[in-house]
Parts: sequence; C-alpha cells; structure tokens
Amino acid sequence: MIPWRRISKTLRRPTWLARLGLVVGALLVVSCGTTRVEFRSDPPRGTVSVSVSDPPSCRFPAGDFRSVFVSIRSVQANISSDETAENWVELAPQLASDPVQVDLLAVGQNQCILRQLSQQVSIPAGDYHQLRLILVPNNPPAGMAVPAPNACGTAGFNCAVLRDGSIRMLNLNSQDLTGLKIPPGQIIGGPIRVEADRHVDLNIDFNTCASIVRQGNGQFRLKPTLTAGQVSQVTTGISGTVFDSTSQQPIAGQVLVTVQQADPAGFGRIVMQTAADAGGGFNFCPLPTGTYDVVAAAVDAAGHAYNATAILGVPAGTGGLRLPLVRETAGPATVAGVVTSRNGTGVSIDAALSAFQPISFGGVTRFLNIPLLGDSTGLVATEATPATVVCPAGTFCAGYRLLVPASNPSFGAFVVGGTTFSTPAAGDVLYTIEARAFRPLSGGAPICTPSTLRTDRDATDQPLKVTGGSTTNAKQLDFTGCQ
Repeated sequence: MIPWRRISKTLRRPTWLARLGLVVGALLVVSCGTTRVEFRSDPPRGTVSVSVSDPPSCRFPAGDFRSVFVSIRSVQANISSDETAENWVELAPQLASDPVQVDLLAVGQNQCILRQLSQQVSIPAGDYHQLRLILVPNNPPAGMAVPAPNACGTAGFNCAVLRDGSIRMLNLNSQDLTGLKIPPGQIIGGPIRVEADRHVDLNIDFNTCASIVRQGNGQFRLKPTLTAGQVSQVTTGISGTVFDSTSQQPIAGQVLVTVQQADPAGFGRIVMQTAADAGGGFNFCPLPTGTYDVVAAAVDAAGHAYNATAILGVPAGTGGLRLPLVRETAGPATVAGVVTSRNGTGVSIDAALSAFQPISFGGVTRFLNIPLLGDSTGLVATEATPATVVCPAGTFCAGYRLLVPASNPSFGAFVVGGTTFSTPAAGDVLYTIEARAFRPLSGGAPICTPSTLRTDRDATDQPLKVTGGSTTNAKQLDFTGCQ
C-alpha cells in the first residue's frame, strides 16, 4: 500500500505539476486490500483529433477542376452558438507554425480522409456548437508561416487548377480572419460533445464543388459549404453501386450521388456529394452516426437523363447499397431563372440554388434535394450588369440554369435484406427551386431577410413542371433587406 502522506507530498511538488501540464484531482480507491490513485482533470478536459474530407463531384474529366488547394492555418471551436462570440478554442495548434495545404479534390488510397489536421489535442470539456477553419491569406503579412512547397505558385496560397491546367487564385476576404464557418445547423447530430477524460474524433467535410463562385470578370471566389460531425475510427460510411435498371450495368456518363438529411420542414440538406466511379461505385466516409437519405441521378454519354432514385433512412455504417436508375427518353430538363437582391438599391450577394422534388412517404410530404446535372449553375453572384440577364430597376441580379431529371423520383425505405423501390409516378414532373443568400467573402454568413427563398411556380405563376430536353422559366426570386 502506498502511504497517503507520500502521495499528498508528491502532489504538492510544483515541478510534478509542471510536468503534468494541468491541474489534477486525485481519487483514492481501496479495493481488495490494494490502493490505487486515479487522476481526473480539474477543470475537466477532453481530447480532440480533427480530420478533413471531401468526396468531390466536379473533378476532371467529369467536371471543370483538376485540383482545388486551400491552405489551413487554424481550426477552432466555440461553445457558444452566437456567431459573434469570442473565446474560440484552438483544435490544431501546430498549424500556426506549420500550416497545411490540402488538395480538396485529391484521390488517394484512403478514400475517407484527405488530411489529418490534429491528433489528441487537449481542450476544455463542453458542448461545442460551431467550428471554423482559418486560411492562410493569398498575400500573407511578413512573418506569417506559409505552407511549403506551394502548389499555387504565384496565384496566392488558395487556388483552383482548371481542366486546361491553368491556375486561378481563389479570392478570399474574411476567411483568413474570421474563418470558414460551420454554424450549428451544419454540425451533424448536434453540438460536438467533449467529455472529461474522453476522446472525440471530429471530421470536417468540405463540399468543394458547391463552394466556388465564378465571377463575371473571370475570377473565382470561395463561398464555403462545409459540414462537420463526430465520427468513429471504425468505418461509419455508406457505400454502394448505381446502375441502369434495365441493363443492370454501370451508367457511362455523369452519375452523381448525395447523402442528405431532412430539415424540420422536410427539405433534404446535402451532407456529402460525390461522383460514382466507372463501375458505378460510391463511398461516403467518414459519416457521423445517424441515418441518411441516399439520392442519385445521372445523365449518360449519349445525353439521356436518368430519374432520381432514393433510399430513405440508411444508417451510417451501411455498405452494399444498390440503386437502380430508370433511363429517360430525352435529355435532362432545364430550369432557368433569375435571382435579384436589393436594399433600397442593388447589393451583391452569393446565392446557392437547389432543386427539390416532392415525395409522399409515410403519409408525409418530403422534398428530395436532387443532384444538379451537367453544367448547372448552382452557385451564382448577383451583379449590377451581368452578362446574361437584364436586372430589374434598383436591383443586382444573376441568371441561373439547373439541369435536372425530367421524371418523378423512385424511392424506397432502407431494408437490410434489400430495398424495394417505387415505380416513378406518371403525370406532371414538379419542382421547387430554392435560393439561399450569403454575404460575399464572408465565410458563409446569411445576408438578406429572409435569407432563404423558394418557389414552386413558373414565370407565368403556374406550377413549376418540366419536360425532358426543354427549358422551364421559374418565377423570379427577389431578395430584399440585404445588408
């Protein structure tokens, strides 16, 4: 037995505390004639490891980008849900002196994790409601650590490599100061809970392909779309295969797959999106614990579209899913429209566009977030004089075009032994278009009141229905109160 006097004397030694690095409480436990000392952190602390992932859908040759590089110098978390809160906690302290440059479109042997950003970092226990990534500026001040080598060359430290090999700077502003923010609504499963003397693995997923704004002047700008959540080191992903329902073979062309979760209003919010490989395979990992809807759509090499197909309620950790897509007789339908923004006079905003199809499931109407096909413009910036449309007086505006399937979706509830899918419903193919407004160069902060607008009407105020190979003009979406 260890004498208590010796224990208490040891605990009072300043040099012992300095070596430990934090204040601890000692709990004396007597069991079966033996004595042991358990140390617990006081105040309570846990440890966090942080990784970043991105299963991209716009990688060359299916998309326009060969690489997208961002240089990360800090990862921080905040217990407060207030976006103006201070007292951020650093999750990757080594990045201050050794920032990392990550190719968000890189494909390696590890399909789950692009980069491990930190390991076993001690932070105060608590529920963390928001996160942010802080980037190295494209023109950093003297003395700031920068990544070496720099894949962007003379185009700053954050850049996109296009399909022709040219390198374009990704313009930033507050992302290098206030960070790429992940607010509470984009943390899957709720706040990140760090418990005393426990470890948390945290993954940040960067939806690169929904985060790059092409400006009218030919430049590129970053409007980040990120999600995060607690993950397990054991695989908690969702994987499977997409194939033609008739031939039972992979679809040669563009095959897009998403995992999404419905918000309180029943609208699907995409957590991750990827392009299936040549064999039709897809893999989302790591995913936070929970259930997801898996939604796929495609257009083949001959230009024929396929209907959206969904498996609802798939638990993380599920593999071997099979999604049969029904081939349509024509190309995808196009929904075209205009977004305007003003606050007395015109003001510039970033607008993220989504297309939803309604389904009835369990007696409740839900809205699947349909993957946008082809060269859809899912992210636009309003301008005073855009090249493609004429703005209404007193507004800034932007035109968009979304390529979508021209048939109703097929869907079924997840069953371990195999999902049974509905036949795509006959009749009108109806859509709801949504635009979400963000402050340019803000890191993703909402800007207008309200910041989300939807329409299920066309330009003549009739139901918004589409036909394969043709264009339907949607009712104009007008943002006001844009500060």
